[in-house]
Amino acid sequence: MQFDDELLDRLQRLGMISIQEEKKEEIKKQLSEVFGFVDNIATLQIEEVQGKRELKTPMREDLPRDSGIQSDVLRHAPDAKDGFFIVPKIIE
Repeated sequence: MQFDDELLDRLQRLGMISIQEEKKEEIKKQLSEVFGFVDNIATLQIEEVQGKRELKTPMREDLPRDSGIQSDVLRHAPDAKDGFFIVPKIIE
């Protein structure tokens, strides 16, 4: 796909961007290259490619368990009671 000034101006309006005049030729060339790659990918024949689509990520059983982290964290707290942090009251 070839980009001309009209198409680049339309893209500027749609994207709400402004491109400096001295950079327009370089950007048109880069956009043409990108769309060339996309056109190339579109021509690939992938119907005969066989993948392992039936494979799935093994799932582990999701069971709740006590990790013991609560006691470790609360042990380092300045003040704790019944499994909670005790903090000073800041709102009256």
